[in-house]
Amino acid sequence: MNGVPKHERRWASDTVPGKVTVSTETSPGAESYSTAEEFVEVTLDLQDDDTIVLRGVEPVSVVDIADDAVAGSSGYNTPASVPSTPSIRRTSSRGFRHFSQELKAEAVAKAKHFSQELKAELRRFSWSHGNTSRAHSTSSTGGGGGGAGAGFETALAARALRKQRAQLDRTRAGAVKALRGLRFISKKSNGVDAWNEVRSNFDKLSKDGYLYRADFAQCIGMRDSAEFALELFDSLSRKRRMRIDKISRDELFEFWSQITDQSFDSRLQIFFDMVDKNEDGRIIEEEVKEIIMLSASANKLSRLKEQAEEYAALIMEELDPERLGYIELWQLETLLLQKDTYLNYSQALSYTSQALSQNLQGLRMKSPIRRMSFRLLYYLQENWKRLWVLTLWAGIMIGLFAWKFFQYRNKDVFQIMGYCLPTAKGAAETLKFNMALILFPVCRNTITKLRSTKLSSIVPFDDNINFHKTIAAAIVIGIILHVGDHLACDFPRLVHSSELVYQKYLKGVFGHHRPSYIDLVKGVEGVTGILMIILMAIAFTLATKWFRRNIIKLPKPFSRLTGFNAFWYSHHLFIIVYVLLVVHGVKLYLVHKWYLKTTWMYLAVPVLLYIAERTLRFFRSGFYTVHLIKVAIYSGNVLTLQMSKPPQFRYKSGQYMFVQCPAVSPFEWHPFSITSAPDDDYLSVHIRQLGDWTRELKRVFSEACELPVAGRSGLLRADETTKKSLPKLKIDGPYGAPAQDYRKYDVLLLVGLGIGATPFISILKDLLNNIIKMEEQADSTSDLSRGSDLSVGSTDSPSLNKIAPRRKKTLKTTNAYFYWVTREQGSFDWFKGVMNEVAELDQRGVIEMHNYLTSVYEEGDARSALITMVQALNHAKNGLDIVSGTRVRTHFARPNWKKVFSKMCSKHCNGRIGVFYCGAPVLAKELSKLCFEFNEKGPTKFEFHKEHF
Repeated sequence: MNGVPKHERRWASDTVPGKVTVSTETSPGAESYSTAEEFVEVTLDLQDDDTIVLRGVEPVSVVDIADDAVAGSSGYNTPASVPSTPSIRRTSSRGFRHFSQELKAEAVAKAKHFSQELKAELRRFSWSHGNTSRAHSTSSTGGGGGGAGAGFETALAARALRKQRAQLDRTRAGAVKALRGLRFISKKSNGVDAWNEVRSNFDKLSKDGYLYRADFAQCIGMRDSAEFALELFDSLSRKRRMRIDKISRDELFEFWSQITDQSFDSRLQIFFDMVDKNEDGRIIEEEVKEIIMLSASANKLSRLKEQAEEYAALIMEELDPERLGYIELWQLETLLLQKDTYLNYSQALSYTSQALSQNLQGLRMKSPIRRMSFRLLYYLQENWKRLWVLTLWAGIMIGLFAWKFFQYRNKDVFQIMGYCLPTAKGAAETLKFNMALILFPVCRNTITKLRSTKLSSIVPFDDNINFHKTIAAAIVIGIILHVGDHLACDFPRLVHSSELVYQKYLKGVFGHHRPSYIDLVKGVEGVTGILMIILMAIAFTLATKWFRRNIIKLPKPFSRLTGFNAFWYSHHLFIIVYVLLVVHGVKLYLVHKWYLKTTWMYLAVPVLLYIAERTLRFFRSGFYTVHLIKVAIYSGNVLTLQMSKPPQFRYKSGQYMFVQCPAVSPFEWHPFSITSAPDDDYLSVHIRQLGDWTRELKRVFSEACELPVAGRSGLLRADETTKKSLPKLKIDGPYGAPAQDYRKYDVLLLVGLGIGATPFISILKDLLNNIIKMEEQADSTSDLSRGSDLSVGSTDSPSLNKIAPRRKKTLKTTNAYFYWVTREQGSFDWFKGVMNEVAELDQRGVIEMHNYLTSVYEEGDARSALITMVQALNHAKNGLDIVSGTRVRTHFARPNWKKVFSKMCSKHCNGRIGVFYCGAPVLAKELSKLCFEFNEKGPTKFEFHKEHF
């Protein structure tokens, strides 16, 4: 297109030409203005008819130019319609009056001249395109070419008008917001330290003083997004009008300075150059598609790459309504700065109002003593259930130890064995007590029943497994004391005692002949004790997280000693241990009367209770006959099982059940959270492959599954119509879990990490079912009210008074906030149906859902900027999130949990909020700490509950 003027690469510089500077653009390296210089504020107004009206010229003086660094560094031109910043003060000096009048006249002349030039250039540009269009259209439409040229000129005029309006829409707030966007380097990086690290990387990677293009990504810290870094390298090279494959340190510093420039315009230009590879100042649809695919690759969004062409067309449709076939820099900037407008769709599902005041108490400075006392008081308040149980347990152990210690301190054998024997016997008494007590926390049916009683208000049943582990640690300590004192102290003292002393004190115990050390060890008491130590050492070792979670990698065949199977089977060694313990307690050396041999007395009730529990599970699992309705395998190694619901199987949301698959193992039972709601006519679980049993389970079901038909989710699926027979399943439960207590709170904060979202999916379904019931009940109430009005007139209906309290009781929860954090895009397929259902049916806004994808760079990063734009546009146009495929917006990177708690404090002041977490232990510590901090500062109280998988 000869004769068409080349577009400027920065539309912000296309201002009134001449010596009069309406706005300036500063960079980090620009000199500061002297406070002695004089300035004026010029206010211009661009009308719809392309006329420019000079509203006023006022003298101003500079107070502190540093205060205006935000606007200056951003490269933004403050519009005339926006009041001056606090750094500029108006003056009433008459010395400027004459100057202002001259400036006004000159500005009007320059503005008119600029307007005329703009119109002339527009006509010339349109005429050139019109001739081109007519040349292409005459062969097919004859005299229609003139109309096409006129249409093209109209389209150009419409775009020019939009550009002018976009210039006027650039506000100071927009400039500040822009500084947070399009960062090529993480905002956490300090400028000087970051460059020092880059320079150090240059020294390691450079060859002959040059850094090659292939090493650029690693050098600047973009190893995980190397393709993006290479495009950045090429765009910076093109900007310098050079095609290079290597750069020196000085050139690297220039590149680094450009990508870390605080000017938003500068960063925007770099991003534009990455897309505009032919440097014509325009971006066509194919180039948009390429950058979308590049961004998707950098953020590990494989599905987005497959739909890149569709989303490129969407961007062109939005930014190019005139259908000129290209977009320019100012249009890309407009989309970036106005993406929040498109994100308004999330307001119904996300709490978007800003917390203007935290309404926190206790922010005033406190003395260290008062602060420590307050923290101690809060700690006691939060942990009093655990503390009194532990105190009672420790007190019982101390009492038993002291009782047995002083009993043997007064016996004749003390004269030979000394304090070694009382210490060993005291430890033995605590061992008997703990070996009995350790069975109670794993009696799950009993614990589940007790959770529903008033006893749950004083006993922390959620900590049953932690208490089980604590008792196990006490058993280890007791074994060390008991066995150590026997083998290393009192046995040697007995063997080396004099004959006279032995005959005086121990003749009636061991007989006339003093036993040797070997005789003591090979006796029934010694052998049973050693065998118990060996078996318990195996079970305890394989129960540690290093072995149970496969953290330790052993070579074959020892690899079988790690994993859940090893833990599960080794724990069954305790059956032998308890038999040996009873024998050990009967064949005592120093006790001969049966009623003094108390080991069996300690164990009788706990062992019988545990046997009853296992018997109940055995018969109940056979009684609960289920058949599979649907099986689906999703990305992320997740298996979904939907099965029939036995009529007798009643459960609460948040509870879990045990699942057994005889085709995998006829003995192993594994717990999984129930993801269906109590009102559903089926049971469902979501199982992620985390160990050897789940891996084999997935393999068995994969063989029976088929590829899904069109419109069905999942990688593989199977149902009742599948030709291949599905494996059989057995279930047992339900069992209590912390999440089942969600009904105690008016406000819920549900946090799921990866597959840890499963218990909360059931809660969301249950809340949704209650919401639907409330709406149906409200409709029936209104129908009754209308009927009452027709029949009785204004008389109050007694039936309504009965319905009202029942409706209030139906749903106590007023707000539920669900935060799901995952690192894989495919994870959203697991619960896509539930999220869409909640978004569609929750008209009252009770449930707010927030999805976070950690594989995508945080919002504001240049690598995710275009994805954010596409995400906003697609939901505004089609009502779907491009990442999750649901109506729920997906946020990028990790949540700022402090902000989440802060907003909840503001919205629910003086409220009692139940915080439920399921996932890895790492995040649990952070959430627990935040609950403590906000409880300490404000009237809103957070109660934290956690469970790990």
